[in-house]
Amino acid sequence: MKIDEEKIKEVLTRNVEKMIGQEELERKLRSGRRLRIKHGVDATSSLLHLGHAVNFWKMREFQELGHKVIFLIGDFTTQIGDPTGRLEARPEISSRQAVENAKTYLAQASKILINKPSLLEVRKNSEWYKKMNILNFLKLAKKITHARLIKREMFQARISKNQEIFTHELLYPIFQGYDSVMIKSDLTIIGSDQLFNEMLGRHFQEALGQQPQTIMTTVITPGLDGGVKMSKSLGNYVAITDTPNDQFGKIMSIPDALIGTYLTVYTKLSLDEILALKKLSFLKAKERLAYEIVKLYYGEKKADQAREFFQKTFREKKLPDDLPSYKFLSGKETLGEILRKAGLVPSAAEYRRLVRAGAVEINQRKVSDPTFKPLNPAVVRIGKKKFLKIVPS
Repeated sequence: MKIDEEKIKEVLTRNVEKMIGQEELERKLRSGRRLRIKHGVDATSSLLHLGHAVNFWKMREFQELGHKVIFLIGDFTTQIGDPTGRLEARPEISSRQAVENAKTYLAQASKILINKPSLLEVRKNSEWYKKMNILNFLKLAKKITHARLIKREMFQARISKNQEIFTHELLYPIFQGYDSVMIKSDLTIIGSDQLFNEMLGRHFQEALGQQPQTIMTTVITPGLDGGVKMSKSLGNYVAITDTPNDQFGKIMSIPDALIGTYLTVYTKLSLDEILALKKLSFLKAKERLAYEIVKLYYGEKKADQAREFFQKTFREKKLPDDLPSYKFLSGKETLGEILRKAGLVPSAAEYRRLVRAGAVEINQRKVSDPTFKPLNPAVVRIGKKKFLKIVPS
């Protein structure tokens, strides 16, 4: 394995929020042994966006040092349902659907991860749970107390609201934790919402005579609208599978205050390069940000084309310098309502006619649904000459 001190320093610091077991990890990295990096996914959704990708780029950094990612498909645990962050039980998803979702998810992750047998291994946790008998499970359950499980923040939130906690939900963290034992995980890279489950992984590894895995949580960045984080349900995300033009256009819509954060978290530019970009105008820095993100997923040629498309669409069509701006209620008003209130269309019927004619665009994309409700800052074009910048209030 590569023991590159500069690389090790960067991989342990950039975009890292917290580490549990850092000294153990540093010793392992310098031992020359190939580490096993756990990435478990229940794949209740097949979408992968930039927020998810932060963890995959961190895994890629470890792969570049010669370490192996274990991509663990939770085809068994999906049928239990991860209660993380939920105030009610998840609807059940079949094992078959979980595997199909995971295949799509893995295909997107492979835009980032090095997909070679020596560096990427795909497993399913049904391999061991379908063979586990009830006596073996009871032996495992004896190693954890109810008091420890019930302390979990989201369970306490349900208790405070007098909402039910089902027994299978209490068992879920046990199964996720035991996965770490079965794949002999040295490191897991997660969002902070999975910390409780992965701490049980350390607990079971120690109880069963293994060296405990290090847990690394990465920074969580705001969504395109400046909200808490990127989310499919909020619509404030850039998907890995978005077209180059869509990725570029979405990034150009972010609030200026996010440019520095996005450059650090979502690009591979050095910190010195980022510092230099912060000295440029917001527009130039944002264009470079959008370019670098498209380049990561589609290469330089597509990034050049996306930049050219954006410039032709917005620059050469000469957006007015005094582009009017209108504040709207994010996710609560349709685009038609916003444009009527702003005085750009006279009626709902005329707005629907314009949409059918393909004459309404938002951030370079034609609007096809008259009931569309925007969430993020955007530039709207009606016909060839009417423009409006909309900003969430």
